[in-house]
Amino acid sequence: MSDSLQSSFERIQITEEDLKKAGASSEVKIPILNKSSDANAKSLKLRDVSPVCVLVVGMAGSGKTTLMAALQRSLGLPVDASEGMKKDEQAESSESKPIGYCLNLDPATRLLPFGASIDIRDTVDYKEVMKQHHLGPNGAIMTSLNLFSTKFDQVLSILENRSYKEEEKALDYILVDTPGQIEAFTWSASGSIITSALASSFPTVLAFVVDTPRCTASLNTFMSNMLYACSMFYRTRLPLVVVFNKCDVSSGEICEEWMTDYEKFQEAMDDFVSSDGSGYYASLTRSLSLVLDEFYQTLHRVSVSAATGDGIPLFWDVVQKAADDFEEDYVGDMKCRVEEQKARQRAIAKEGLNRLKKDIENEK
Repeated sequence: MSDSLQSSFERIQITEEDLKKAGASSEVKIPILNKSSDANAKSLKLRDVSPVCVLVVGMAGSGKTTLMAALQRSLGLPVDASEGMKKDEQAESSESKPIGYCLNLDPATRLLPFGASIDIRDTVDYKEVMKQHHLGPNGAIMTSLNLFSTKFDQVLSILENRSYKEEEKALDYILVDTPGQIEAFTWSASGSIITSALASSFPTVLAFVVDTPRCTASLNTFMSNMLYACSMFYRTRLPLVVVFNKCDVSSGEICEEWMTDYEKFQEAMDDFVSSDGSGYYASLTRSLSLVLDEFYQTLHRVSVSAATGDGIPLFWDVVQKAADDFEEDYVGDMKCRVEEQKARQRAIAKEGLNRLKKDIENEK
């Protein structure tokens, strides 16, 4: 028996080079890494060869859906969506405008002010989910997202097919509107699955929409929004753009100044304390502002008005910068994790080979 094992092992002649080849053949192909390699080979940036995915998130009432409508108006329509338009309308839509593709992930919305090419409501009936599973509004939203995420591979296939035409980039941006109840998306398993799936296929940016008038009226509200932005940034590891919306009502420059100038924020804090007199909350806010001061350096920020369209061109410029950060940080981190996984697989395979050798020697 031992002679048979020995002869078999000698015929196999497994080497470490064979283990490396086996690991390379069994590894999972990640689309974003392939696109990054193609971009590097052509001396281009990742956003030059792939559309940028923008996940629009924010607190309820911050104006996410209205902002989505304003962003869509600033973009041209994809070819399939513009086929039914008149020639003059089609020319006006596509003239020197980036091409956008919109998704709606809010199952509870009744009316959309923008045209969604992929709509969760076409797949999941929100009211029927509430009825069948005896759920409340928030539970039904999360369940609808869970059901939709089970088929999200099909959504990715559609996006990949729409993104390229004859091996050339056909889309510039993919916009995703999320549910108004922000925690139903950002803190749910389905939200993590959808976010990770998009980030593994396209350069992805989080656009965190902030209600500017409420923030300028209360430093506590401003600090709460910044803390939520911080938590989302560390949870997803994606570049984040803080979008100060409704700047036609209250200028976003005030909030941006609080983020860039620590002394200005402290002066505003002194005025707020003198008028409000909340000692404990004031002390907590000062401590948090000191902690978040360094965090602000990693955030992109822009002031816009979804109602008037002010600041939308600047928003796209900031998204381009955030997409470059995605390529440098997120993709770089993913490459390191993939290499670590390959190293672990090789170590496991090598350990198995050594055990096989010892077993054969013991059988002699």
